Amino acid sequence: MMLAQQAQQTAAQDKAPQTVAQQQAIPDAPKPQQPSPFDAVAPGKGTPADLSTSSNDDSDAPPTSLPQTAADKAAQGPPPEQPAAGQGPAAFTLHVQTNFVEVPFTVKDSKGRLVPGLTWRDVHVYENGLRQQMALFTTDAFPLSVALVIDQSMSYDDMTKVNNALEALPGAFAAYDEVAVFTYNNGPRMQTDFTSAQSARLSAVIERSKSTGREGAMAYTSGPLSQNININGGAQSYIDPNTNSTHGTSLSNTLNVPKEVHTLNDAILEAANHLAKTRPGRRRVIYVISDGKEYGSTASFKEVVKYLQTNKIAVYGTLVGDSSLPVVGFLDRIHLPYTMRDNILQAYAKQTGGNFEAEFRQRGIEDSFAKIAEEVRTQYTIGYYTHEPFIDGKYRTLEVKVMRPNLTVIAKAGYYPTAEDTRPSIVRGR
Repeated sequence: MMLAQQAQQTAAQDKAPQTVAQQQAIPDAPKPQQPSPFDAVAPGKGTPADLSTSSNDDSDAPPTSLPQTAADKAAQGPPPEQPAAGQGPAAFTLHVQTNFVEVPFTVKDSKGRLVPGLTWRDVHVYENGLRQQMALFTTDAFPLSVALVIDQSMSYDDMTKVNNALEALPGAFAAYDEVAVFTYNNGPRMQTDFTSAQSARLSAVIERSKSTGREGAMAYTSGPLSQNININGGAQSYIDPNTNSTHGTSLSNTLNVPKEVHTLNDAILEAANHLAKTRPGRRRVIYVISDGKEYGSTASFKEVVKYLQTNKIAVYGTLVGDSSLPVVGFLDRIHLPYTMRDNILQAYAKQTGGNFEAEFRQRGIEDSFAKIAEEVRTQYTIGYYTHEPFIDGKYRTLEVKVMRPNLTVIAKAGYYPTAEDTRPSIVRGR
């Protein structure tokens, strides 16, 4: 009996260290913690609102694409439901008044170079002096609808430079651009309606639009053409009826030089009428190649500018001739009453948010085509929903500011509400 008890005690002592070792190998359980926010996530219920935000997101940033049209929304949505008999599509149609304002603008530095890389945080837009809440900011390039206006009333030398430079014009546009060509001398004339910028038709029309220009008026103050032709002199002499009866008299010093006619206003208005009919989603541009002179147009400058601002059309151009020279160009912008306007192209560009290049030489004229096309294609575009009623038709001033120093902003000075903006948009519902 004594031996049996000793054996049991020895076996118990051998198992005790093993039991302690096993208890020490088991780790302690974690302490209770607060419920995890991810416990609220369940399949099919989405992410809770408190988990979808962060401190460095751009949730308040404006979108980078234009607001979708009714056709886009209908195409992306589910198939339309079948209405009850007799109701038709009116059962799922909602008419909403639109008031979206789109403002393209260009930014340049002190050396006239384009400034890329701006964000929506760098830009403020004001309407009638009040800052607007931005609803769109994009740098995407828009396809261009360009109405090309060629001045044929320039002098022979200036017209020769333009004719030689026109061959480089189609290369400034992309294949998805469309171009219409207009010319003017004593009045505007459309050479072709909108056609592809890379088509053979455009090249042929540009070649056909070349002209010799306008010859300067000649005043004969001496020589045989300045005198009357008397036949059988004496008391029975008479004056040849094929000559001017004032030649050779005291009135010969009075010269009636015919006034030059440069119908630039009418030409821009004619081009704008065709641009206003182009489909939305394209940048509407009038590109003028001229010396900037205006005289004899039926339409006034204010009337044409109002039409341009109403239909979202910007005027760009290449200024040639004497007006392109620095000193002469500055003096030409000073308009005296009852005289011809020597440079009105700059005023059109300023009021519509466009720009122009002043070039005197042929090589500069060729380079200006590519510069203007690049400037239009790399514009920034912002948009906002105005709180002004669109039905009043009143003019609204616009101002775009960039919150960086030493930068120049080129944008239109204002706009008029259009019929397109006041037209209700159709939004399809389910």
